[in-house]
Amino acid sequence: KSVRQQAEKRAIAERAAALVEPGMAVALSAGTTTAALATLLADVRGLTVVTNSIPVADALHQHPRADRTVVLTGGIRTPSDALTGPVAEAAIGSLNVDVLFLGVHGMSPRTGFTTPNLLEAGTNRCLIEASRRLVVLADHTKWETVGMATIAPLSAADVLVTDAGLPAQARAQLADQVGELVVVEGG
Repeated sequence: KSVRQQAEKRAIAERAAALVEPGMAVALSAGTTTAALATLLADVRGLTVVTNSIPVADALHQHPRADRTVVLTGGIRTPSDALTGPVAEAAIGSLNVDVLFLGVHGMSPRTGFTTPNLLEAGTNRCLIEASRRLVVLADHTKWETVGMATIAPLSAADVLVTDAGLPAQARAQLADQVGELVVVEGG
């Protein structure tokens, strides 16, 4: 997945990075777009980053800062390099973050935001509970893709950042459901 829609994912990540301010506590879920976002956050002062993603933690580790804290949840490793399950959920359950940047496998009006992995769905729901604000990062190919497990309804997203490849009908449906729909140019 990391080689698909690279320009779109980069544009989505750049727009999401603009929502981060120095000193914030942010969470980044697993995903290729959230990993792209992590590299863009390397220079933000005073961040605390909570993640269940090994690639996100690695991206931040490659750009060390004395004023940044990275909290890696621990847990059972999935094929997408997410850490999930009871250990991850227990770690997340005691935390509070300003904003969660959530990567998803799919999104549709009927099923909401989804993932093919049951354990990731549970861990992602815990991340949502720990956050004051939910920002979903999803390129246009995620529209009408349905994973086995629902993470949250579309209405749970305060902001959805996607790309201009999203069809007009999908944009209208999403604009009615999410708090704010942000469409970036990319590709």
